[in-house]
Amino acid sequence: MKYLSTRGHAGQPANPEFCDILLGGLAPDGGLYLPETYPQVTRAELDAWRGLSYAELAFAILSKFITDIPAVDLKAICAKTYTAEVYRHVRAGGDARDITPVHWLEKDADGRGRLGLLELSNGPTLAFKDMAMQLLGNLFEYVLAKRGETINILGATSGDTGSAAEYAMRGKHGVRVFMLSPHGKMSAFQRAQMYSLQDDNIFNIAVTGMFDDAQDIVKAVSNDHAFKARHKIGAVNSINWARVAAQIVYYFKGYFAATTSNDEQVAFCVPSGNFGNICAGHIARQMGLPVAKLILATNENDVLDEFFRSGVYRPRKAAETHVTSSPSMDISKASNFERFVFDLVGRDPSKVAALWAEVDAGRAFDLSGTDEFARIGAFGFVSGASSHADRLATIRKVYERYGVMIDTHTADGVKVAWERAADVPAGVPVLVLETALPVKFAETIVEALGREPERPADLEGIEKLPQRVEVMAPDADAIKRFIAQRT
Repeated sequence: MKYLSTRGHAGQPANPEFCDILLGGLAPDGGLYLPETYPQVTRAELDAWRGLSYAELAFAILSKFITDIPAVDLKAICAKTYTAEVYRHVRAGGDARDITPVHWLEKDADGRGRLGLLELSNGPTLAFKDMAMQLLGNLFEYVLAKRGETINILGATSGDTGSAAEYAMRGKHGVRVFMLSPHGKMSAFQRAQMYSLQDDNIFNIAVTGMFDDAQDIVKAVSNDHAFKARHKIGAVNSINWARVAAQIVYYFKGYFAATTSNDEQVAFCVPSGNFGNICAGHIARQMGLPVAKLILATNENDVLDEFFRSGVYRPRKAAETHVTSSPSMDISKASNFERFVFDLVGRDPSKVAALWAEVDAGRAFDLSGTDEFARIGAFGFVSGASSHADRLATIRKVYERYGVMIDTHTADGVKVAWERAADVPAGVPVLVLETALPVKFAETIVEALGREPERPADLEGIEKLPQRVEVMAPDADAIKRFIAQRT
């Protein structure tokens, strides 16, 4: 499998393979990597995959995208990653061996699931980011060992990516992690998960700004090709293709869990900030997974909802970005959206480069009234937005009606799933992708329910642990000096 850049210049080698792009993040032209073509899944493969374990399914799907790692090694990496010991924080009554079980909230009169939660938060940091990041850590260690190289990972997080990356990379040979986060904008639990790590290869930097400021620094450093090469800078944000590829797996696993036959369809509702999670669903659908609808849910930072409703993509400045109770979605410039737009405009890199020249200059672009925007329906997308009041009401309603406690981001998804139910064909179940466990956002759970969420025993008292973090201005040159002094 060869890869290309959404902006047309993938660098050297001209047609890179998976391991060539695994460690790098952005393409040299500032674009994002995608497969030259999406592999197609046959009905026979769907039939054969139903009933596979998560690790077996991950190997089957990732083998289509990773053709430069020997099959025996890739299979071993998947088996090492997706275990009940790693993904152990299942809901009461759940089976950790399922890795991503479905918890049905609503069933029809025949007992068939109608609305369910696809549980993706059973990993070490209690967030869906663990599903891909644990694999990424093992892939990095494998490829670096094979090549005799080291890497300095630079990432930005609005909450969950950072802790998932750090827990996946802590202690990994040949890897250092420099993680940027918005100072004071994450929950106390999220901060504690990251800043309490004392591993020598982990460096936390709290940027005095918003997530978008941190993300812009990552892109600026990645686009300084001389610095990137000299200091071996890599990426674990969802701009990294391996993250998106790994997330494709749980769409297939969720589909099999929600259906009894491959003649059926499923709709997925995805809380979305940086568009990486739902981008994986889009690719699964392009591969042939029977997905009726992809329902995108945003919070008050509704840049993506605005696009899918109007055709206008209008990223906001940091000062215009709302600080909300679903902070991992407090993003107004969705990096992975470029991957979808590449498909939307017929995979024309010159069009994408022109559109993102506007974005990079701080301007909007408008596809309304174009043939491209008219194709939105063919990709199955609909969207909606949620507010703090909506989150509180949804958390209460789900808890009172079903006895299930959900986090703030998942609440955004459930709210929009209810709101857009009429867009889903009759009889098609809707799976809301759970994004985190409620304990990560305890303040809002208390506000909604008047009680503290339960937390796993292994994370009791985490907020009281000593924390190690550097507070810095959103200055790319200063961040580069910080990295250079420690590499």
